[in-house]
Amino acid sequence: MKILLAPSETKKTGGDGKFDICSLLFDSLCPDRTRLLHKYINILQKNDTKELSTMFGLKKPDDITYHASKDIIHEPTMRAIERYTGVAFDYLNYPELSENAQSYINDHVILFSNLFGVLKASDKIPEYRLQQGKPIGDTKPEQFYKPLLTELMDSYLADTEILDIRAGFYDKFYKPSQPYTTLKFIKDGKVVSHWAKAYRGIVLHEIANSEIETLEDFIKMPIEGLSILEIQTKGYKTEINYNIEV
Repeated sequence: MKILLAPSETKKTGGDGKFDICSLLFDSLCPDRTRLLHKYINILQKNDTKELSTMFGLKKPDDITYHASKDIIHEPTMRAIERYTGVAFDYLNYPELSENAQSYINDHVILFSNLFGVLKASDKIPEYRLQQGKPIGDTKPEQFYKPLLTELMDSYLADTEILDIRAGFYDKFYKPSQPYTTLKFIKDGKVVSHWAKAYRGIVLHEIANSEIETLEDFIKMPIEGLSILEIQTKGYKTEINYNIEV
């Protein structure tokens, strides 16, 4: 089973080692990633505050200056699953997982990145800032990556079950062309949006602890505070609706 996960705009600082863009998942994408990264770096170097503010999704001058000063190619790196912060990643709490659970995450989770396309959880990346849905110059990352990723991802996922817990936006990068399962979280009869991020992190934490290998075992797995309301299948998509009980 592979688990598709959205990134976070916020990142942890620090790390070690040198960034190798050709070491990321799908080394055949190295020239394309490099081309987009150079475009991103050129915008940083132009130092146009208005353009940077839009691209970063930031307004405070100090925050813009901080991210614009990053020398991405020479920045220290850390695993993508540790680099990204935010609600889902806080609730996953990767650093506190057992060694076995961390290894499970490293092997099973595929992260989507607005700058790098797709990443294994264990891929090492530098700190960067790019707001979801914002272009890099005249290039929209989702349009740039979708034709590049479709065949690669279809082949990569061909012999495995797929649990897609990304935000819907990332369908613009890649949408599975085989059966896949998604999750919806409902409280008091209403679908939650912001807190869905937290529950995605909670679910992933429990999956990793139990080292779940099949969707059948996942559906059987108890998750504190959640109960399955219904499971609906339409086309390739199966949606598990969870009721939030707390």
